[in-house]
Amino acid sequence: MLLASAAVLVLTGATAFPGLGPQPAHAQTSALEKLVDSGDVASPEMFVEADELVYDFDGDAVSAVGNVQIYYGDYTLQADKVTLDRANGRLRASGGTRLVEPTGNVVEAEAVDLSDDFREGFIRSLRVRSIERTRFAAESAARTDAETTVFEKGIYTACDSCAEDPSRPPTWQIKAKKIIHKESEKMVYYEDPRIEFWGVPVAYLPFLSHPDPTVKRKTGLLVPSYVYSDELGVGVSIPYHWVLGPNMDLTFTATPLSRQGLLGQVEWRHRLLDGTYTIRAAGLKQADREAFAGTSGNRTYRGSLRTTGEFYFNPRWKWGWDATVMSDRAFLKDYTSEGDTGDEVISTVYLTGLGDRNFFDLRAYRFDVFQEEGTGQGSGIAPAAAFSPQWTDLQDKQPIVHPVLDYSMVFGNPVAGGELSLDFNLTSLTRTETDAFGINQNGTTLTRFRGVEGTFTRATVDTQWRRQFIDPLGQVFTPFASVQADAFFLSSVGNGVINHTANVSAINPNVEPFAEDGVYGRVMPAVGLEYRYPFISSHSWGSQVFEPIAQVVTRPDETSIGKLPNEDAQSLIFDDTTLFETDKFSGFDRTEGGTRANVGFQYKVQGRDGGFISALIGQSFHLAGRNSFATPDILNATANSGLEDNHSDYVARLYMDTNRGLQLGARARFDNVDFETNRVEAQAVTARGPFLGSFTYAYLKAQPDLGIPTDREEVQSALNTKLSDSWRVFGAIRYDIRNGAMVSDGLGIGYDDECFSMSLSFSEDRSRFDGDPTDRTVFFRLGLRTLGDTQLTTDTLN
Repeated sequence: MLLASAAVLVLTGATAFPGLGPQPAHAQTSALEKLVDSGDVASPEMFVEADELVYDFDGDAVSAVGNVQIYYGDYTLQADKVTLDRANGRLRASGGTRLVEPTGNVVEAEAVDLSDDFREGFIRSLRVRSIERTRFAAESAARTDAETTVFEKGIYTACDSCAEDPSRPPTWQIKAKKIIHKESEKMVYYEDPRIEFWGVPVAYLPFLSHPDPTVKRKTGLLVPSYVYSDELGVGVSIPYHWVLGPNMDLTFTATPLSRQGLLGQVEWRHRLLDGTYTIRAAGLKQADREAFAGTSGNRTYRGSLRTTGEFYFNPRWKWGWDATVMSDRAFLKDYTSEGDTGDEVISTVYLTGLGDRNFFDLRAYRFDVFQEEGTGQGSGIAPAAAFSPQWTDLQDKQPIVHPVLDYSMVFGNPVAGGELSLDFNLTSLTRTETDAFGINQNGTTLTRFRGVEGTFTRATVDTQWRRQFIDPLGQVFTPFASVQADAFFLSSVGNGVINHTANVSAINPNVEPFAEDGVYGRVMPAVGLEYRYPFISSHSWGSQVFEPIAQVVTRPDETSIGKLPNEDAQSLIFDDTTLFETDKFSGFDRTEGGTRANVGFQYKVQGRDGGFISALIGQSFHLAGRNSFATPDILNATANSGLEDNHSDYVARLYMDTNRGLQLGARARFDNVDFETNRVEAQAVTARGPFLGSFTYAYLKAQPDLGIPTDREEVQSALNTKLSDSWRVFGAIRYDIRNGAMVSDGLGIGYDDECFSMSLSFSEDRSRFDGDPTDRTVFFRLGLRTLGDTQLTTDTLN
């Protein structure tokens, strides 16, 4: 026996073990011996570092003792003692053994007995930590055929150890008599497993399997989810995922429902070099169609088909689609999660380009409503004579947009020292049914149109120029100019609209009769000047800014008001955000005319700690020409806007950010005569300590000319409170003050950590005051990292 102290040994393909000399031939040469003796200079080196090297010539073995570190290829082995038994082709390590594999997994054990090629072995008191942050532990483990590892009395978890108390049980773990990991299948199998939460067994199973933590996608059954509702009964969704390739897969989901039969769903996903697309279908033959009596869901066969896609021509240009077809309006809400939000599903196909100074977007739309016929009947809005009531023909009143094109650009070089920009919009749509309602005004029913039967096309070019000057006193002057040119094309306008507008125009000169087909043009030039003079005051505690603002815009009168449909300028909100807009309409179908002055005063105070308060108050004045907001179009969208008088309502804003997790904001509009409140929005948001919450108040005065005969006032609040690092409670309410009714409410509890998430919530929804029952939902979700998520949903009507 030969002893060497403080030894470092490097073995390469051209170097034999020093001092061993010629050795007897073995019946089967080990992989390591082949490596050492072959003279293959391309083979990896084995670097051994230890306090001592002990050579046993009689036993044909070499031992490294004390602080042993062995580097072989991408493997790293650390131990108190490592012995290479050449006679038996074994590598044995003991005492604080730690093996780092090429995959990044770390194996810790009391003792390791491996074949010299690491293909087989036995490990005692094993702990394995993977790069996916999962952990295996076992009393012992055996590895065979270089691909199967059997853990005796094993434990698996995806949870981290407690830093303060490593002996504390993890959030969840699976204990089993045997855990078998097959690398070729990338599967983990459990014999007699039990699932524990915080060390307490909650489920005993005869068998369990799941993909190993390295797998992102694998063919097989996925975690089921559960559902219950009055109309569907009890059901369980059982998904099967089929991986067809690295870039495509198919998922089949069968959901047997106790009341309605079998719901089948399939989803196809395919990723290509330049994009991805999906196809999703669902359908069933309802066993009890009468559960949906009185709705469009009262039919035998129901289903839906949805497809999405997005493809890139290059980094700047892409095109895609999102299209849905349904057997009836209620299918998505009744059977899928796609109908959980909103009152409609939007299908679109698009082409988009984005440059450094320009933007192109071309889209076509179709809108499919979820509302049933009769929804809104009894709301107090009168039907319009000669047109279907607003609660009927809901789908036919939706436009098909074919297409809408937006193009914007900012010229790179200054023009007359200022910035020149251009916007182009093309909108074309068709509606098969006129959307009209009646307004009672002084005992007379007036007809308002949200949309007109026929095809409406408009092309708009809007060119804008502006330049900023700052004089030595700090005054800011911004002259600006713009020209908007529009071309309108009407075809196949409904006879009801033509006849109605002809009758009304006879007594109201502001309304011009529609023609069945027509071409109209409009040009709106504008010039103006904006003036600002900020005064800055600095103090030891912060700074203040006082800033008066004035803006004057002059242009000719708007033409063709009431002669054309108004599709994209129906929403008009006059507040602090639109006070200094040169055109306060939300779309191109209307454009502001006449001469107008907008004036205001802005104040901001900011502390050294980053907190600030800002405020604004202002008013708009119509100086000359025809006031566009006082002249009704076919919808009369400008009624009760606060701009219809020569002196507008007052608008104000107050906002405070404490920079300590609390923000407060409010904006309001006050009557120009008696300062009565016409509109208020206020919100408080907090994110401080364990609290994350919001409180919102809204008040909107009645707008009878728009079919809103009463005031609206409500509050809405949401709060999420952390009880600990992982536990939280949350809730939300929405309350209608005017009607004295709770619109919606909800309460829940949740738990989230690095390996486990769970939430349980209960909610009620009474969002429609049309006789619909209260919708009560209980939702439970459970997620175990690396194993999957499951959920249970119950939906009942009262």
